[in-house]
Amino acid sequence: MPIIASFMVPHPPMIVPEVGRGSEKQVAKTIASYEKVAEKIAVLKPETIIISSPHSVMYSDYFHISPGAGATGSFADFGAPQVKFDVEYDQELVNLLAQKAEASHFPAGILGEKRPELDHGTMVPLWFITKKYKDFKLVRTGLSGYDLLKHYEFGIMIKDSVEELGRRVVYVASGDLSHKLQPYGPYGFAKEGPEYDKRIMDVCSGARFGELFDFDENFCDKAAECGHKSFVIMAGALDGRAVEATQYSHEDVTGVGYGICSFMPKGDDSGRHFLEQRLKQVQDDLNAKRQKSDAYVRLARASAEYFVKNGDVMPLPDWVPDELLNKSAGAFVSIHKFGGLRGCIGTIAATQDNLALEIINNAVSAVSKDPRFEPVTQDELDYLDINVDVLGDAEPIKSPSELDAKKYGVIVQSGYKRGLLLPDLDGVDTVEQQIDIARRKGGIAPGDKIDLFRFEVVRHY
Repeated sequence: MPIIASFMVPHPPMIVPEVGRGSEKQVAKTIASYEKVAEKIAVLKPETIIISSPHSVMYSDYFHISPGAGATGSFADFGAPQVKFDVEYDQELVNLLAQKAEASHFPAGILGEKRPELDHGTMVPLWFITKKYKDFKLVRTGLSGYDLLKHYEFGIMIKDSVEELGRRVVYVASGDLSHKLQPYGPYGFAKEGPEYDKRIMDVCSGARFGELFDFDENFCDKAAECGHKSFVIMAGALDGRAVEATQYSHEDVTGVGYGICSFMPKGDDSGRHFLEQRLKQVQDDLNAKRQKSDAYVRLARASAEYFVKNGDVMPLPDWVPDELLNKSAGAFVSIHKFGGLRGCIGTIAATQDNLALEIINNAVSAVSKDPRFEPVTQDELDYLDINVDVLGDAEPIKSPSELDAKKYGVIVQSGYKRGLLLPDLDGVDTVEQQIDIARRKGGIAPGDKIDLFRFEVVRHY
């Protein structure tokens, strides 16, 4: 049996009267909508409720599914220890989901839980639901540091597990929207905040789940959203299903966005396999871009693919133009996948006999030695976007006023410590940000005396 209903809900603890102590009255619309959701769930009588929460156990490279027979929790951290929960987990569904993940080498499972207590992203929905309905088991899952498409894929795995067991299941995607909607809010204001809320409510109220992938990571960070990946998992759990969407409410009076929608499946729809569609679109776009790539990028891609497939450094090809053979310079090879960084390694100055060898070796390092990421695998190659930055000579500068985050890269040096940041990077809009990131990359403490250098790059796409 497919998932019978899904809901998008927020999780502010203050909405619980014992926590809010009267302040919850300012979000009366959200409370009324939440009660409608709980009433609808009670009518549906699910055997299991799945809740994805941004505040459950979270790893950068793993989707955690809470193990064991059950868990307890309370709002003690929010001044209301008397509000308690004791839930029973659906161990059969959890185990099947974990088994499917292991069998397909998907990074999800029941390992690594250090704090088994329920989180508030799970307890706030439970507070409303259990006032109306209690005869269910729970599956609780967290998010990860992976891209949005990986979260959608996890949702498809949840869908397949539910259908295999034939459970009556309701999916609850817990997540607040932007935290930067009002100047008086706890996180202040950013213009991206109301932009995010307007977009996400428009997309979700129309069940246009394919557009969830269009939210750029830097845009989401600036908006300080909370639940986007939770909503994407939910969308994956409804993959291939026609959906009737209803928006109940949206409020921003606290400076944080609270949106509530329901999604009622209405049968199969072959036009709603959004992961499949997006992967094809990505491949088509990258293939078109590769047709226009210059020799710098073609060489970096050839080197990266050769190493991933063969485990060795590619010999210098005979098609490399003289401009790469007769010049020496530092170069960075940057690799992106689905819009997110997948690897970036480079050299400040020349370390090889020519620029061609510099690019070849740095491409190898970018796919295999970036400490922030696992090595690139062969099944990722079709989805990699690669660019090459060739560095000009670094020149010392006397003050940050001589920098421009879009035009110049920066080197921050303190003694033997040195950090570098390229220019014109997404999400780096000011010189202060640029210097701070470069300093942290070099392990340089905020109070340490520093010297600054700038350089220009020629970027090849």
